[in-house]
Amino acid sequence: MKWQPKGLWQNKDFVKIWSGQTISNFGSGITGIALPLTAVLVLSATPAQMGILSALESVSVLVFGLLAGVWVDRLRRRPILILTDLGRALVLGSIPLAALLGVLHLAQVYIVAALTGILTVFFNVADEAFLPSLLPQDQLVEANSKLGISDSLAEISGPASAGPLVQLFGAPLAIFFDALSFLLSALSIGLVRTPEPQPTPAKRRQSIWRESSEGLRMIRDNALLRSLAMSAMLFNFFGNFIGTLYVLYIVREVHAAPLVIGFFVATGGISALVGAIFAQRVIQRIGPGPAVGAMLTLYGLTGLLLPLAHDPLGVAIALLFTSQLLGDASVSIYSIAEVSLRQAIIPNAFLGRVNASMQFLTQGVGPAAAILAGILGTVIGLRLTIFIGVLGVIFAGVWLLISPVRRVRSL
Repeated sequence: MKWQPKGLWQNKDFVKIWSGQTISNFGSGITGIALPLTAVLVLSATPAQMGILSALESVSVLVFGLLAGVWVDRLRRRPILILTDLGRALVLGSIPLAALLGVLHLAQVYIVAALTGILTVFFNVADEAFLPSLLPQDQLVEANSKLGISDSLAEISGPASAGPLVQLFGAPLAIFFDALSFLLSALSIGLVRTPEPQPTPAKRRQSIWRESSEGLRMIRDNALLRSLAMSAMLFNFFGNFIGTLYVLYIVREVHAAPLVIGFFVATGGISALVGAIFAQRVIQRIGPGPAVGAMLTLYGLTGLLLPLAHDPLGVAIALLFTSQLLGDASVSIYSIAEVSLRQAIIPNAFLGRVNASMQFLTQGVGPAAAILAGILGTVIGLRLTIFIGVLGVIFAGVWLLISPVRRVRSL
């Protein structure tokens, strides 16, 4: 029996976007492992140097996030997506080339991490703004669910492929596959034929600094966006308590082997995939507003199993496994509902600036939260610090359940 595509699988332009994102996410999963291994195994980086590398990868949203939003609204989004993909391919491709020529240095790895981070900020802002111009509002949940499946598949397969590739070719050469993935992504996006709306005419533009703050003002003045932003800031701040200390907690408090950590990561990826598959049904059944609050709250509640993980080891592993299995599915649904709701609320002309402002506000708290988590983990212990993080995530979900967002039943 011949398979007949249904829903958005019949939309050729969406399939091109989905295919390109799936390929590039897979490649990014490889680089997420191979780039740090290049610094450690090939260039003998110290812990302090690894900290610098991590900071360079994450600080871009603070420095360039708001500016990216302005340019995404001033220009057509598809060319930005193509150029940033090509730019990342070029930058990442310099690592294996330098390794083959015997001239690879840590300074180059720093520069590559910084430039890739900047280009990724522009790509992510343009990507979230491009989809609503490609599809009607009533298809956004389905589209984001399918893109969520892509993210989950990459989370499972990308890191899993990185190990064998690093073993076979070495860490620097493994990064070539990510560079190639960005070229294929650029090709896929370049084949999209749906016309975009006209960007803001030049004569109606204001100064870059004034336009960059318009996204923040729109979030402040819109009750729904304000609630989503406040919750996401709480989620990212306290979630960083958990993310920063998770591996350390499992090793030192639970006394689990590294193999178990890999098992948990794989479980999380599969769980997120299941959540993405069922996200559209859940959101349509209870509405995007209730889904955002309920799924984030459920994620927080499952997180309570983390600080409860005590000896014997079998019981601790069972609790951590259950938390990962239920939590990643629920947070996957939350993410799909949240971005779909946001895309439906924001006028097309402001999508770039508002989405960039959301990234600036929500991801900008990450570095401070990570530092605070390290301090608290040292002073009051890992278990109690993670418990505080879990309570903060629960509060972020409850915030949405009592906010105006809960009343949004359809897009």
